[in-house]
Amino acid sequence: MVAGLTVAERQSAITVSALVALCGIAMAIGGRDDLLGVHGVIVLIAGLSCVFLVLAKYFEPEPSDERLTHYYDDPTKVGIVLALGWAVIGMFVGVWVAALLAWPDLTFDAAWASFGRLRPVHTSGVIFGFGGNALIATSFHVLQRTTRARLPDQFSPWFVLLGYNLFCVLAASGYLMGLTQSKEYAEPEWYADIWLVIVWVVYFLIYIRTLQRRKEPHIYVANWYYMAFILVVAVLHIVNNLAVPVSFGHAKSYSLFSGVQDAMTQWWYGHNAVAFFLTAGFLGMMYYYLPKRAGRPIYSYRLSIISFWGITFMYMWAGSHHLHYTALPQWVQTLGMTFSVVLLVPSWASAGNALATLNGAWHKVRDDATLRFMMVAAIFYGLVTFEGSFMAIRAVNSLSHYTDWTVGHVHVGALGWVAMITFGSFYALVPWMWKVERMYSPKLVEVHFWLALAGTIIYVFAMWNSGIIQGLMWRTYNDSGTLAYSFIDSVVPMHPYYIARAVGGLLFLIGAIVASYNVAMTIRMARVRTTAQGAEIDQPALPAAAPVLQPGE
Repeated sequence: MVAGLTVAERQSAITVSALVALCGIAMAIGGRDDLLGVHGVIVLIAGLSCVFLVLAKYFEPEPSDERLTHYYDDPTKVGIVLALGWAVIGMFVGVWVAALLAWPDLTFDAAWASFGRLRPVHTSGVIFGFGGNALIATSFHVLQRTTRARLPDQFSPWFVLLGYNLFCVLAASGYLMGLTQSKEYAEPEWYADIWLVIVWVVYFLIYIRTLQRRKEPHIYVANWYYMAFILVVAVLHIVNNLAVPVSFGHAKSYSLFSGVQDAMTQWWYGHNAVAFFLTAGFLGMMYYYLPKRAGRPIYSYRLSIISFWGITFMYMWAGSHHLHYTALPQWVQTLGMTFSVVLLVPSWASAGNALATLNGAWHKVRDDATLRFMMVAAIFYGLVTFEGSFMAIRAVNSLSHYTDWTVGHVHVGALGWVAMITFGSFYALVPWMWKVERMYSPKLVEVHFWLALAGTIIYVFAMWNSGIIQGLMWRTYNDSGTLAYSFIDSVVPMHPYYIARAVGGLLFLIGAIVASYNVAMTIRMARVRTTAQGAEIDQPALPAAAPVLQPGE
């Protein structure tokens, strides 16, 4: 890691790390009577750790210019490992949270273990820890291969990767201490938000600088989606997190918006976070790794571009359907509903494009669990986008919203789409990165696939059933015109479904652990072989495993 940096890059790393440590000292001193001080200590430790890490290798020889003839993949490798680590942590907490609903005593009388504090740890752990690291790692890999250009330098990718993970640590530790803005997908406090803006701008600049240096005349379709993900997430994050802190010595802040404007801003962000973090970025992943693994070109390049512009335009206006039956003007609610329904067209264009790409390669899908992960992800993507458009309709929304149906819908996307396409991409990418023929155990990939599929189906069907039962019970009236069931009456029938949800989540967690073990053993296998051969090359060792080039790569 450090040995690959030039002396100038090592000096930059020490300078930036020292500045981070100084910020940590300022936060620790200014927030000594507040939880801000605890985060100051964490930032200080992170900064000093990086300083000592670089100093320990500072006087090692500089890398030769020969490195410039290879792609720079070290940040991608570390990003994969970090993503899998966050996956296990986030999914473990998710199973715990699911079990809490069935067995509330699992808090063990500890405030930090309450549902309200663990739930955001689960959400941020899997979305931002697992999903974010996967997106950063794969985007660096895809960007270099599709542009045939090396990343512009070796320090800024590490700043993005490690800085992003510092943000994730601040977020998760803050939730356990009770620090939250209580905004959907945007719960960290103001200082963590500012840090993320700095990291994200550097990420954007890396992308732009690499594209400027590309050796391909056009920009491959996967990069369109990755670029939309990076650019729009920055816009969403900045607007949604406009807030005024109580003081520079306190962690607490208050939003610049109020009332229904605040709700509209939150859902404009929330729905577009689904669009550009959980959809566009992972579509970029799908558009590169699925055709690569299938050994076939994308079914329709034009369709993928049409889908891109449709998704980019439609999603921006769809957020207000989350605010049906609220103080938001009804025309705004209707506008959001309309765009959500129309959004089905570009969404299914991408799902259909992915499945059509597999025409002529179905025998590979049958035999290759990695490709099956990607195929199932495309099917779940089509399913969740249909369900989302359906649930945006005002009449359906009155039944589904605030029930477990919404929880089931979210997890069709999270487990079926986001996690499946990520694991499929990792299983394709890991052998390429560590230059081995295949994963350590293809049988374990198969085991992981069936665990993940079974877990998703159990989870989603349990939540669909409990959600519809909840919705129907909450809208049932007796002859006198009052509610037929109290809230607690509707909670009791949910118990078996909550147990089923915990079981489904547990199966998915076991699958993630199996994947982590398989990746760890693949890395170990590669190191043993590299030691034996004593040299590395920039392509997979065996020609049979070499990726087939697609148009534009």
